Amino acid sequence: MEKMSRVTTALGSSSITGRTMFCHLDAPANAISVCRDAAQVVVAGRNIFKIYALEEEQFVEKLNLRVGRKPSLNFSCADVMWHQMEENLLATAATNGAVVTWNLGKPSRNKQDQLFTEHKRTVNKVCFHPTEAYMLLSGSQDGFMKCFDLRKKESVSTFSGQSESVRDVQFSMKDYFTFAASFENGNVQLWDIRRPDRYERMFTAHTGPVFCCDWHPDDRGWLATGGRDKMVKVWDMTTNRAKEIYCVQTIASVARVKWRPEKKFHLATCSMMVDHNIYVWDIRRPFIPFATFEEHKDVTTGIVWRHQHDPHYLLSGSKDSTLYQHMFKDATRPVDKANPEGLCFGLMGDLAFAVNESLVSSDAGRKPYPGGDRRYPFFSFKKPNPTEQFAHVSSALSVFETDLDSSRMDWFVKTAQLYLLSGKPFTELCDHNATVAQELKRPQVRRVRTKIIIRITGTANLNVSAFSFSMKEMGPESRLERCKGESRPDNVHLDLTSFPENEETEGSDGPTEYMFGDAELDDDDLYPMEHDNQTVPEEPVYTLPPEAFQLRHEIIDNPSAPEHLQQDKADSPHVSGNEAEVACLTPIESFSLISISQPLYSPHLHASFFCPIVREMLSHYAERGDVQMAVSVLIVLGERIRKEIDDLTQEHWYMSYIDLLQRFELWNVSNDVIKLSTCSAITCLNQTSTTLHINCSNCKRPMSNKGWICDRCRQCASACAVCHHVVKGLFVWCQGCSHGGHLEHIMNWLKNNSHCPAGCGHLCEYT
Repeated sequence: MEKMSRVTTALGSSSITGRTMFCHLDAPANAISVCRDAAQVVVAGRNIFKIYALEEEQFVEKLNLRVGRKPSLNFSCADVMWHQMEENLLATAATNGAVVTWNLGKPSRNKQDQLFTEHKRTVNKVCFHPTEAYMLLSGSQDGFMKCFDLRKKESVSTFSGQSESVRDVQFSMKDYFTFAASFENGNVQLWDIRRPDRYERMFTAHTGPVFCCDWHPDDRGWLATGGRDKMVKVWDMTTNRAKEIYCVQTIASVARVKWRPEKKFHLATCSMMVDHNIYVWDIRRPFIPFATFEEHKDVTTGIVWRHQHDPHYLLSGSKDSTLYQHMFKDATRPVDKANPEGLCFGLMGDLAFAVNESLVSSDAGRKPYPGGDRRYPFFSFKKPNPTEQFAHVSSALSVFETDLDSSRMDWFVKTAQLYLLSGKPFTELCDHNATVAQELKRPQVRRVRTKIIIRITGTANLNVSAFSFSMKEMGPESRLERCKGESRPDNVHLDLTSFPENEETEGSDGPTEYMFGDAELDDDDLYPMEHDNQTVPEEPVYTLPPEAFQLRHEIIDNPSAPEHLQQDKADSPHVSGNEAEVACLTPIESFSLISISQPLYSPHLHASFFCPIVREMLSHYAERGDVQMAVSVLIVLGERIRKEIDDLTQEHWYMSYIDLLQRFELWNVSNDVIKLSTCSAITCLNQTSTTLHINCSNCKRPMSNKGWICDRCRQCASACAVCHHVVKGLFVWCQGCSHGGHLEHIMNWLKNNSHCPAGCGHLCEYT
């Protein structure tokens, strides 16, 4: 057989050469893998399965493995791996649940070698043993892992994680019998291939699915994991319990993680969505990437270092149908653009300010801060030197503490606990929440909620004459409180009646204020009166009853009402000219009974007319930092206002408010907000990992029925390991050994003991 042409390289004699280059693919790539001598790369996806040669200046297509007029689903690949010992052997994970091996040495066009169809759902990952030529491991969406001996026609071992789908499997580079598996429920399990009945160790690595894992090529005990919680964690597996030694916070879900060759503290990551870039991190500096590759225009789906001993070349495939070779010297260094100064507010209002030491060295006369001079040394980032190490420059951190009484957040906690967001009619919710705001001494919030009732609902057209009262007998404050407390009828009409006899006018030299209904309205709440050069509606307005009040002396030099209102009153058959004149010229301060006989707003205006005003108001509160106000009003108003605010803004408000609630440990309120949200990105926050798999504490088999009696060993699975009685209430158990019991009993046991109370010898972990 004529072998495929290869570029022979040997790192011992001549290093790999090349440049940053790319080629266009026929379809998006799902995974890539490189051969042992770093001369060729295989690209696999739903509609592509090709091998490319890595030449000096370009990629050259060498072989298309998708043959036939109608390729089967076996060619639809979710993952691919090139054997690092056998140069002609490939393995793919198919989306139809098949595991396929390919022999490139076959003389025929179809290179398919063996087909394993034991998985019931999509196979997410395949992995060859690093030193054993015929051993292949697979992990599937069905929750099982299978080990295949390529000399046989079926799997030799099946490993059940008793959990949700398996997202990644990786053989240890240093331990012959060990492999790691990551799951969608956030757990990572370590298995011995000689013992398929039970894992050796399990620990919870992430809050949410763990999408990837990778063993360190040099350090035997280091395992890197990445998950949907946007974190990369490095675990030390040499201790009795898995110990997290490093943690890197990224900006998106981590889909792939690969250690950088010859660099102990460097690893590369790419995201599953949103972020298209590839990042190389120094895990000792987790807050900013060491290097960034920004060439891809869509999500990066696969990354691999070109050679296991060369740290300078990285290969990547993407959904943008491109294949790239990145030279490390061409990477973007975010450190060069980083601002060495920092400013941050704490939860209680403390201010932290970081600045270079040289800028604050001459501050001998600085006034000390309350509670002492709290300054902490730290390191800011500078341009890395040629040895690819971060420069360490000493800087100072100053913390400005605030008065605790002035920065207390008790009002936020009480408001979140007392607010009603659902379960009652709209007006009752607003009234209740307005009362809560008033009791917590937040009158501005109360007034806003009152205006929302007036503007959004039909209660703007209410009749205040039903609760007329004497304003002369009430002070200004009591008037306002009385007005706020009254209920609002359906129609608002304005009649100026019951002027007291022989009462002097209370006008002033300044502008006169008018009061409508039961509260003061802003200028923009009223429509301007039409003057005599405008068309006046024909319907009668401001009509007076025939015996409204007795005649008074004439009042002059006071604001006059519009002429058309004077004309209407002068034409009334029941009111004399003098009466009409007096009624029109008397300001609000001169009468003590308010009754409204004209709608404040035109009856033809729909509630949606005021939605832009409410939208601007909510944006104003959110920009001021009061997302509690914005989110609570958004939930209570529901569909009345939701369409006026774009989904991205709503999601930002919800996430900010939920973050604050969780910081104050208001878990129930946070969950209620998530449930009442209509943003798809928010409602899914409390829907992750809701499946609970239960094992019998006696036989260790999964519970298949709905009761507490195991159908295999016929024993009660909920017996307390301390008191040996059946647990009828709250039951707590260890996920490692499945033993547990009453919460109080287990807590008391763990105060003096670290091993399982059932006597199995397991070091139980509880969170």
